[in-house]
Amino acid sequence: MEAEVIIIGSGMGGATLAATLAPTGRRILVLERGEHLQSSPADRDAMAIFDKGLFRPKETWLDGEDRSFNPGNYYNVGGNSKFYGAALIRYRASDFDAVSHSGAHTCDWPISYEELEADYQAAEEMYQVRGQVTDDLTEPHHSGEYPYPPVPDEPDMADLRRRLKDCHLHPSHIPLGVDIDAWLAAGQTTWDAYPNTCGGKMDAETCGLNAALAYENVTLRTDCEVERLESDQNGRVTAAILTNGQKLTAWRFVVAAGAVQSAALLLRSANDNWPTGIANRSDQVGRNFMNHNCSAVLALHPMRKNKCVYQKTLMLNDFYHRSNGRPPLGNIQMLGKITGQILAATTPMPGWVANWVAARSFDFYAMSEDLPNPNSRVTLKNGQIKLDWQRSNLDAHHQLVKELKRILKRVGFPIVLSKAFDRRTPSHQCGTARMGNDPATSVVDSHCQSHDHPNLSIVDASVLPTSAAVNPALTIAALALRAGRHISQTELSA
Repeated sequence: MEAEVIIIGSGMGGATLAATLAPTGRRILVLERGEHLQSSPADRDAMAIFDKGLFRPKETWLDGEDRSFNPGNYYNVGGNSKFYGAALIRYRASDFDAVSHSGAHTCDWPISYEELEADYQAAEEMYQVRGQVTDDLTEPHHSGEYPYPPVPDEPDMADLRRRLKDCHLHPSHIPLGVDIDAWLAAGQTTWDAYPNTCGGKMDAETCGLNAALAYENVTLRTDCEVERLESDQNGRVTAAILTNGQKLTAWRFVVAAGAVQSAALLLRSANDNWPTGIANRSDQVGRNFMNHNCSAVLALHPMRKNKCVYQKTLMLNDFYHRSNGRPPLGNIQMLGKITGQILAATTPMPGWVANWVAARSFDFYAMSEDLPNPNSRVTLKNGQIKLDWQRSNLDAHHQLVKELKRILKRVGFPIVLSKAFDRRTPSHQCGTARMGNDPATSVVDSHCQSHDHPNLSIVDASVLPTSAAVNPALTIAALALRAGRHISQTELSA
């Protein structure tokens, strides 16, 4: 037996779980299909990242019409978190209940916010979150303060915050996992979508995995892609089979490869005993795929420049909840500062126009909830991943963008541009192995334990029953802490 626990994936879920289980002394093996990111000049090269796609994998999936596309996920130690915007926001308390939207509603979670609150607090400690509890009216109860004060506003952002308040809005600080001094010491750029090779971002590797690897009983193996899981007629998972044919055995298995790849792995693992796939007796694996509806909104004044380097410190939740008959619209937060090179690489703008716009723009990220739909799903076609994303709640998203444009004109920006993100930009993929109390309608229970297999857990964004309208990274970490504690108390304490 290679290990007592095998964790497949080193992203936010897998790394946090490894750190949680490490003190038990049990032999833990983390498998990562990618390698460590190595420091290079390309780390802060906007053209290399946004134009050449240097860090994107050479992988294609099929969409719902069987057209190939490059999904933009990353395969490396730390997973997508190595490139994330480091916004570590708790779901709002109401996100755990069924919420009515325009013509539809979400489902209840099998746990309440209160049941996860202590794990949120512990996750904020592990990922060294910088924030301020009291400045967001939608912020749920915290049992403690953030470990560090907020990342400071740059002067132009402080002025924007003041102008928003003067319009009777409630700008708050984005809770961030960023050591701003360490980040800027390695280059004068934002961190949003840039790889973290300097330790400035508190990502899954920097915090979770490194904490786990400090224990001698934890091992990481890179360049290890798992092709399928084997299981017996009693439901126990018995082995992970790598793409090179190697068989790895363990007492417990944890799938944490990300919402799409985890679903694909479980489906590929079908056998005579489990003909529709591992953990799929409910026929829910791959279903209910969600990916936030997102748009970039750029506001500018022709006569005023934005001198910010990183910018990403402010968010608005004034439209998050239902109000006066208006449905919930979502979250607004700053993007990392857009540069001329980024605009030129991602739009048809000529270089000189892109430079002129970027020098003056304040760059916003409007994000609305995508609702669970069993027909929005991950399947396999001739072994290739097929992602048929059935987008939902678009009317609310369009209204959110409209409200944001109205606000920005009120605070002094005569020019406001917007562009929706498409399926090539992964915006918090989740939902393909949903959590629930009923084994007939869900894949895992409230501790991320498979209903079908006594020694299998799924600990990543795939278990989220709803997408809410904020970044999911902190919720994934909190659920991993909860799952790890349950495994430790019920299986590994002896």
